[in-house]
Amino acid sequence: MTGWCLSSVSQPVYYDYGTTLYYEGDNVIYNNEIIASSAEYAQQAQEIAAGVPDVEPEQVEWLPLGVFALTDSDGDVQDSTLYLQLAISKEGIIAGTFQNTATENSFEVEGTIDKESQRAAWGPVGEQWPIMETGIYNLTENEAGALIHFEDGQTQQWTMVRMDEPEAGTATNAN
Repeated sequence: MTGWCLSSVSQPVYYDYGTTLYYEGDNVIYNNEIIASSAEYAQQAQEIAAGVPDVEPEQVEWLPLGVFALTDSDGDVQDSTLYLQLAISKEGIIAGTFQNTATENSFEVEGTIDKESQRAAWGPVGEQWPIMETGIYNLTENEAGALIHFEDGQTQQWTMVRMDEPEAGTATNAN
């Protein structure tokens, strides 16, 4: 997938939240080096998400990334009511749908990637916050960490678990 939208990248970056990337006080640490304050890091994610380039919709090629169940870092995916369906374009645009099956609320999300840091960030269409982020390479894994940044400065660590595709000919019920 990194070759789909990052043709010049030789080594994919995996963000292991809580291990290789973590918060210590007001700082964000990556590979044991301070890379930003927590406020700066969240603002960077918001800028990445807002950086969607203008493209002709009918010219865009999409690569489906799948449907992910979301759970907080202490939760169980079996109890999840939060789902995220994502796709990525060759231009690095991320688009999809977020659904909360408990509230029956759903909305479109969009964002983009930062090719240098390989951070992928997206949020609700037409809104600045909340912003969800993970590494591009993380999106190729069946289970990966992600961060959700909120306007009030809070950041939460969540887990994205790729859902199996339904078998052909079987009906599914999201409730």
